[in-house]
Amino acid sequence: MPDLYFAIPGDLQTLTGGYGYDRRLFSELALLGLAVEHLPLSGTFPAPDAAARSDSEAKFAALPAGAIVVVDGLAFGAMDAVARRHGARLQLIALCHHPLAQEAGQTVMQAQQRQRSEQQALAHAIAVVVTSAPTAALLQSDFAVPREKIVVAQPGTDRQQFAACIGEPPVLLTVATLTRRKGHDVLLAALMTIRHLPWTARWVGGTDFDPAWTTSLQRQIAAHDLQHRIECVGSVANVRAEYAQADVFVLPSLYEGYGMAGAEALAFGLPVVATKVGAMSEVVPPAAGLLVTAGDVTEMATALATLLDANHGASARARFQQGARLAAQNLPTWSATAELIASLIRELQSQ
Repeated sequence: MPDLYFAIPGDLQTLTGGYGYDRRLFSELALLGLAVEHLPLSGTFPAPDAAARSDSEAKFAALPAGAIVVVDGLAFGAMDAVARRHGARLQLIALCHHPLAQEAGQTVMQAQQRQRSEQQALAHAIAVVVTSAPTAALLQSDFAVPREKIVVAQPGTDRQQFAACIGEPPVLLTVATLTRRKGHDVLLAALMTIRHLPWTARWVGGTDFDPAWTTSLQRQIAAHDLQHRIECVGSVANVRAEYAQADVFVLPSLYEGYGMAGAEALAFGLPVVATKVGAMSEVVPPAAGLLVTAGDVTEMATALATLLDANHGASARARFQQGARLAAQNLPTWSATAELIASLIRELQSQ
């Protein structure tokens, strides 16, 4: 029997922060000597159809008693029935990037249903791994998860060569899937108010998670004649090149569990403009960027204008660039992240 099974819905190679965390955890745990077996689940999660529910039930029922199973939250939050039936027989560890009920674009009824389902599933987990302290606090206050069950394992970052930040005009980079929660519409509205300033924008991230939303954004870009300044790049296998060629990183998310892309931007020494959500206030120090209220177009536009203004923008960018380079030295490593989870696994094995 492997040291642990890692249950993940959909394609593990999907280019999002959550899947990136899972992929890196696989390799880092292996480097620490743990045998990890991938347990694939249906890609229909977090809205599983009948076939997906039946498949997940069969796979969990087939696992040996006492097995340690880490389940990605994209699936676990919708697996309350499976968790209830197998929670006592297996050692279930929930990996919660952020609660499913926090996803934007849901109806109130859908959010309430997902909250109930996830809370019931979490009650049957022997431990819960989260990627930030704010998520840990949220699970305690809103999902009745005892603090002693929670392990905070922030995403790691790799050391990078710092970006030169010499673009003319400055390149504004956003790395985020085109979904409602990521707030591209807010960023677009802000950019429309500062179109008189010099900038180009690159939106890197999957466009097929919410095709209708992507189409809506692209139509708005064209309607305001900004298609020559804003490029929807799509998914990029080697996103490092995007960071290396950028001048400012912008993350307009309405909600984040952690904000891995913001941490990656700091690793490249990029000034950051982001929203005060999730762990962003912890990740981005005041010397490295500007944080604004989520959903506030005026605040976003003002922050961007500060870094793009013809008189003082260059000096402001240089100042925040230096702050980002200093902040990069304090970012957690992936080996440290994996060690936290490996310690949890070893503790469960010794019991």
